[in-house]
Amino acid sequence: MGRSRGGPTTKIHLAADGRCRPLAFVITPGQSGDAPAFAQVMARLRVSRLAGRPRTTPDVVLADKAYSSRAIRRHLRRRGIRAVIPQPASRRP
Repeated sequence: MGRSRGGPTTKIHLAADGRCRPLAFVITPGQSGDAPAFAQVMARLRVSRLAGRPRTTPDVVLADKAYSSRAIRRHLRRRGIRAVIPQPASRRP
């Protein structure tokens, strides 16, 4: 879908549960940023339950530094989701 130095590339942005089972994913061009795809992945997140509607809010989000933006952290806080995302060295106090 995208092009990098090595040729055509794609990125798969994936949400998985504690057992590493995929729950939701988005495929983007390789040159696109990681943070913009976060909202799309979260919007597609559905975990079925024995009774009732599927769950759309996880307890915790574990992510790498690419997802460490203030907007993502604010989004998670508003939804009551704990963020476990390392800060990049450039933003550490």
